[in-house]
Amino acid sequence: MLPAAAGFVPVWLLVGLLLIVVALMAPDTLSRASFGGMLPLGTFLALASLGQMLVIMTGGIDLSIPAVVTLSATLTVGVAQGADDRLLFAAAVALAWAFAVGLANGLLVGLLHLNPLIVTLAAGQVVLGFTANYRSGLGPESAVPGALSSWASGRILGVSVIFWAGVAITLLLAAVLRWTVEGRRFQSFGANPRSAWIAGIDTRRFHVGAYAIAGVLYGTVGVLLAAFIRNPTLGAGAPYLLGPIAAVVIGGASLRGGVASATSTWVAAFGLTLLSQMLRVLGLPSALQFIVFGGAIAAGMVVSGDRVVTLLGRFLARPDSQPRNAPTNEGEPG
Repeated sequence: MLPAAAGFVPVWLLVGLLLIVVALMAPDTLSRASFGGMLPLGTFLALASLGQMLVIMTGGIDLSIPAVVTLSATLTVGVAQGADDRLLFAAAVALAWAFAVGLANGLLVGLLHLNPLIVTLAAGQVVLGFTANYRSGLGPESAVPGALSSWASGRILGVSVIFWAGVAITLLLAAVLRWTVEGRRFQSFGANPRSAWIAGIDTRRFHVGAYAIAGVLYGTVGVLLAAFIRNPTLGAGAPYLLGPIAAVVIGGASLRGGVASATSTWVAAFGLTLLSQMLRVLGLPSALQFIVFGGAIAAGMVVSGDRVVTLLGRFLARPDSQPRNAPTNEGEPG
């Protein structure tokens, strides 16, 4: 049997190959200005993908990401009212609302066993309507406090501080999933919910908790996005509907649920962002960009980790079903 980690290898190889292609076809993509400007965008997609990853590990899916991101970004602006001394309170409110939306999704899916596709799609519409109503009460020039935008424009070792914040969150999540008891129990639940339940694991708690923690990650994206663009619109979260799903699957996870890798999901998200940046640098028409980007996502999902492991497992399986040392009928009396 192939180790589970083998399913996460293809994304690293694909992104490595993409880097070579970018260096040959569009080297300006890797310039300091272009690559540095891409890193925050990749961070936003990576964090949204990590939240989607937790949900997909339970066998679910979350389509409320764009609405939650937009809500959190809007609340950061509205609650802070441009005052630096209200910044922490505004961020806390934004994350609390994101957590509440995720918790509601989790309760409906994990306890009432409603369809996650329908639940999260409906929740997204409700949240977007609430956000639009709230945004209408804000001035068109409303922006985040200066302290937050100044922080977002800062750099550490010449790299955006937003990128480093994303790396820290990714490594923290990876450590929790791999080295803590709760993290290993959650992975056991994702891999086989029935076996986890028989083993005495409170599967309902993990099912609901996955959506709630995912909501916090989406809220974090909203706060960071508001800091980056300063005056978010109602379309701020729109890019994060299908991208996170693609990143999770390309990163080696299965839409049927099971084990996933935070670091591989992070790499997949940055690979998608790098591809998008390369297409812009090449100056391709928007229509052609959509075609190439969509085709690349489809190709990446075809060679995603779980498919590779399945194919290799079949290839390496012995052609005969009889064990090597199994007794035969030779020499037995007729």
